[in-house]
Amino acid sequence: MALKATIYKADLQIADMNRHYYETHSQTIARHPSETEERVMARVLMFGLYASESLSFTKGLFEVDEPDIWDKDLTDAIQLWVDVGQPDETRIKKASNRSKKVVVLSYNSSTDVWWKALESKIARLDNVTVLQLLPETSEALTALVTRSMRFSFTIQDDEILVSSDDGSVDVKLVVLKAGS
Repeated sequence: MALKATIYKADLQIADMNRHYYETHSQTIARHPSETEERVMARVLMFGLYASESLSFTKGLFEVDEPDIWDKDLTDAIQLWVDVGQPDETRIKKASNRSKKVVVLSYNSSTDVWWKALESKIARLDNVTVLQLLPETSEALTALVTRSMRFSFTIQDDEILVSSDDGSVDVKLVVLKAGS
């Protein structure tokens, strides 16, 4: 018998002063059987940071040729490709060719080893940004996970605050590679 996805509901209130984007998004998130709650929260974080009317969660781990999140324009061209985890060089290069902008978020303790092996191989990909979510921040975000979540994202300059009824987390991201 195949394992089924666990469904999460998330209401995200976004106040992004950098982009002047103020909206609320209601999302249904399918958690793959092999996926952790930490990874679910990393995906929710990335949705909040890049929220737009056309941004959407994809089938993620259920479909290997899709990112975790993408933003497509009206012609179905991929404007933003977001991968969460530690994709290999081939996947990042493929994403770079298919999308205007690529963002990768690594969120676990093996980021340093992964990044050392990958850095020189993707250095020339100008449209790729690589971010690291620090382990203590990832743990704090994971503590906020429930099957029905309500988050408020406040983004200004380099400050990211994620709040819920159960607490708030001051999110620190390390830029490993800045894209254009």
